[in-house]
Amino acid sequence: MSAPVLLIAGGSRSIGGAIARMAGERGYDVAVNYVTNRDAAESVAEHVRAQGRKAAVIQADMSKEEDVPRMFAQCDAAFGRLDAFVYNAGGFGGPPSNFIDVSTQTLRHSMNLNLLCAHFAAAEAIRRMSTRSGGQGGNIVFIGSRAAENGSPGFGVWYAAYKNGLHILSTALSKEVAEDGIRVNTVSPGPIHTDSNDPTRWPERVNTIPLRRFGKPEEVAEAALFLASPAASFITGTVINVSGGR
Repeated sequence: MSAPVLLIAGGSRSIGGAIARMAGERGYDVAVNYVTNRDAAESVAEHVRAQGRKAAVIQADMSKEEDVPRMFAQCDAAFGRLDAFVYNAGGFGGPPSNFIDVSTQTLRHSMNLNLLCAHFAAAEAIRRMSTRSGGQGGNIVFIGSRAAENGSPGFGVWYAAYKNGLHILSTALSKEVAEDGIRVNTVSPGPIHTDSNDPTRWPERVNTIPLRRFGKPEEVAEAALFLASPAASFITGTVINVSGGR
């Protein structure tokens, strides 16, 4: 029996890299998507291969609609199946700012990255997984953000709005595709120690976290892979917060 295949959009670094590495350790073949940092994606792929699993590296920009079907086609060519899809692509789309100063370019880029292309990518995954279309079922996991509930006033209100839309997309879509054998869930991280979110830059943020520390990318990966696993077979339409109580 062939290994299950996991495709991760935004899988070369930080949370995405942790999910991809852990997936390889847990028996998945992994397709690692990246935008510009091929070396980072190759490093993740090498870790997966070191576990005795297969890995493919796929360049595609999840802010561009036309790149989404190409990413899935390359995953098809590498593995010929898809069992789990994680949408980890996201970002502010531009520099942080207050509400009235954000540029239209930033708004559009962030909307494409956080919400629109998440929709297009989920549709591609469903076409491959749906039992009503000849697939074997599967799992979709979105990586959201606690900003969807807490907002990012003075910093990125638009980002919070798009992530809130992603959470709603996830819970609503889970009901639509349940009879297709597909589960859809979201992991909503709070402050996680990543390359772009170093606690030493904002030491005061620790005071807003009940557990008094930033999370680790691996802690988000644990939640994502749990939701994609048979252990979560009766869980769909759920948002799991990985936020230290924030």
